[in-house]
Amino acid sequence: MNAIDLVVTVCAVLSPTTCEETHLVFSSNVSLQQCAMAAPPYIAQWVGEHPKWTAVKWRCEYPRHNQKASAEPVWSVA
Repeated sequence: MNAIDLVVTVCAVLSPTTCEETHLVFSSNVSLQQCAMAAPPYIAQWVGEHPKWTAVKWRCEYPRHNQKASAEPVWSVA
């Protein structure tokens, strides 16, 4: 399986102008476009586990060598 970063822009529920990007590892044998289309259930799970944040947008990209992904669970999509 190849790792793909699921990059989610999240904003604080109590301060919608306070936003940041979180990188989640999305292990998959799919294209970046397929990753983006399959992402909503995983984003919903993350938001459910982090109720102070809301997701506003996301994208998938190949990991960069100098960038660390979050220690969040690794999701696998067949």
